[in-house]
Amino acid sequence: MYKYPKNCEYDVTEKMRAMVLSGCAPIEKKPLKLTEIDKHQIQKPNEILIKIEACGVCHSQLHGIEGDWQDIGIPSTLPTVPGHEVVGKVIEVGKEVTKFNVDDRAGISPLLSSCFECQYCDEGKEQLCEKMEVTGESLRGGYAEYINVSEDFATKVPGTMQPEYAAPLFCAGITAYKAVKAAEPATHKKIGIFGIGGVGHLAVEFAKLEGCEIIAISRNQKHLDVAKRLGASHTIKYTSNQDPFLEELKNKHGMLDAAIVFAPSDEVTDTAIKAIKKGGTVVIGTVGKITSFLSFEEKTIRGTLIGSRKDMEEVIRIAEQNNLQVVSEAYPLEQANEVLLKLKNSEIDARAVLIL
Repeated sequence: MYKYPKNCEYDVTEKMRAMVLSGCAPIEKKPLKLTEIDKHQIQKPNEILIKIEACGVCHSQLHGIEGDWQDIGIPSTLPTVPGHEVVGKVIEVGKEVTKFNVDDRAGISPLLSSCFECQYCDEGKEQLCEKMEVTGESLRGGYAEYINVSEDFATKVPGTMQPEYAAPLFCAGITAYKAVKAAEPATHKKIGIFGIGGVGHLAVEFAKLEGCEIIAISRNQKHLDVAKRLGASHTIKYTSNQDPFLEELKNKHGMLDAAIVFAPSDEVTDTAIKAIKKGGTVVIGTVGKITSFLSFEEKTIRGTLIGSRKDMEEVIRIAEQNNLQVVSEAYPLEQANEVLLKLKNSEIDARAVLIL
């Protein structure tokens, strides 16, 4: 096991700071409490210990913190430390680790572990494993100073990538990438992206790399401005009055070949289904219900869930080679409640990142 050198710059105390959720509550009540908990340590010889530098603030964490998704078992346990898009420096490696060295930069997605034995793991779809462990649904979350993880579920981050840039790629990035792939992108294919925020703005960029015609759709004009800047072909402001919205969309842009939904709203999902042409595809990247579906139109509705370890490596490669823009704003760990409130009120242009 790695031994700390003399005059090591890293903190080697046995406690660490973390924003702990003990009970679900509206974010206005500041349910996350800055707490000293036991510092994570390497538990197995194939693990690495990471000093966290940055953790993205995901909208799904807001739903978990406020209790919106308790009916589907999120959060799975309490107390918990949220945060599932993590980047930091490796400060210790187990004796069997071969992939990482001390001082490498590494990232962790929501996929913290899987069984390696089931059919999904055998097929390279470990994100679907029934025994999958989720980052940020136990005390091993990113709103803290340290985290341990098997080297198999950590991804190398180039040293040229700043942690506040790289962190959102580990959930928003892989979610956007996988959703665009599920939409079967092609040159000139017309794809509508419903919900332009932390995930949606990156989906615009991935779809642009595929040569698609992108229609960005959001209630928030600031988000539409971000989408336009990043390469969206067109933007349109979403309204809850469905018929006039669909009429405007069809008159200006025609029926969509595909739609990707990141807005956590059953109404938006229903609108997206009605906005695509017969035989088109809707990709749902959030939790929700399908309120109406006419099978005779031969439309396809697909779900998507983050991605595999291989997908995560591909996201980092694409981001580095294409200089993807990650629109983010940084805040200290202690302001997690305030940042989540900003997110709830649509006051974050794209992605917020907690830095340590």
